Order: sequence, then C-alpha cells, then structure tokens
Amino acid sequence: MTDPAWRTPPVRRAAKPRLSQDLIVRTGLDVLLAEGLDAVSMRRVAQALETGPASLYAHVATKDELVELMLDRVLEDVPLPVPDPARWREQVKELLRGQVRAMHAHPGIARVAWQVMVPVGPNALRHGEATLSLLRAGGLTLRQAAYGCDALTLYTKAFAYEGGMWLSGAVDPADVADRGRRMTEYIGSLGPGAFANMAGTEEFFTAETADERFEFGLDMLLGGLVALTA
Repeated sequence: MTDPAWRTPPVRRAAKPRLSQDLIVRTGLDVLLAEGLDAVSMRRVAQALETGPASLYAHVATKDELVELMLDRVLEDVPLPVPDPARWREQVKELLRGQVRAMHAHPGIARVAWQVMVPVGPNALRHGEATLSLLRAGGLTLRQAAYGCDALTLYTKAFAYEGGMWLSGAVDPADVADRGRRMTEYIGSLGPGAFANMAGTEEFFTAETADERFEFGLDMLLGGLVALTA
C-alpha cells in the first residue's frame, strides 16, 4: 500500500559507502586539497565521512599512518618506466619530474615525504625499485645505485617540499620579496665589490626559474653518476 497523498513522503538518504582504508585515504586527500595538511586529522576525516573517529581506527591506526598512506596514494599516479639502457638518464628525470608534479598537485604532501625517513608503502617501494633499476641499467653497481638513489630522492623531496610551501600558502611572497630587497640594499651599502657574486645571483632565484633549477640539479647529480661508471 502507498501512503495517502496528503502525507509527506519520507526522505530516503542514500546509503553511505562502506568504510574502508581506501575511502579514508581518499577522504584525507580531499581534506588536504580543500583545507591543507594541518587540517588533516582522524577527527576531521571522520567528520567528512559522517562517522566517529573510533570507526576509522579499525582501518588506519594513527594520523601518521594516514598521511603516509595518502603520500603512497599520490605516488600511485606517477608512471614507472621500463628501464632502457640507451636513455636511462632521461628516464630517471622523467620519473622524478613525475614525483614532483604529483606532490605539487597535492600541496603539503611533500612535507610528509620529507618527514617519513623510510617509506614502506607499496607505491613508494615500487618507485624505489624503479629508480634503482634505471641506475643499474646505466651501469652502476648496486652500491653506487643505492647511494645515487638516496641522493636523487633527497634532492627531489627537498625541491617538492620547497615548492609545496609556496603552493600551499605557507610562504608569503611579499615577505620573501621584502627580505630580498633588504638583502640587496644591505650588500649595496657595503661598497663596490662587496659580495659581488652574491649581488648578481638574485635574478636566478625566481618562480620562473624553478624548473630550470630543478633540471640543473638533476643533470649535476646524474652527471656525477655517469662519471662513476667511466
């Protein structure tokens, strides 16, 4: 039987999706994009899922685990190359560029990458193995590849972290510009020839040169690794 026409029909809410680790991680990334990394907490994610924080702990043990899982999910979107000995250097650069792009697309997540000393998520492990495989394809020993991978990873995370601070609003461009202006004025007040090289470098450190500086660092590191194989 149907309800009489004069009665207000009941509102049937759509069933909430079943709680899972994947859903929690995706919701954490939504909070990150909308409100920033500092807003990500078990309570805030539970609120977004319309549940209590206690229900999340069956799937994610702590906030630290949550943000590490978020980082690992971000890395999943970066394609991993099949090593080609003829172009291994360019493949390394493509992989690391992809990591920076993925972290910059989620401002703040690079801070997690910097703080996690040994990422053990499945995607982080795949990225580590891919980088080692590319370096080995270039003729490096396992020791050289391990140390080279460590240096390249540290450089990439640091670059992504710095860029992420700008993208997330953690750095005020006006403050940076003012500090640069005051430094230039101070050096100029010391007389001709004082810190002559420092005074001429300001033009190289702008938002427009970010990609150029990243590429220079990659070429410098990879060039050193090539020299080791000679």
